[in-house]
Amino acid sequence: MITVNRFKCGYCGACVSVCPKNAIDLVETFIEIDENCSNCSICTKICPMGALELVEDEE
Repeated sequence: MITVNRFKCGYCGACVSVCPKNAIDLVETFIEIDENCSNCSICTKICPMGALELVEDEE
């Protein structure tokens, strides 16, 4: 799952434009990732602030 560190995020929208599933939205002053996210982690690589991180589910 992709997590967002809201303290690091600069709301630049770079992640929104690279998401192949259109799973990321800028909502007022935060980023929202919906259920369409496939955890491809392209957004984590493009984020200039390092605010996005792929975290493996612990099950």
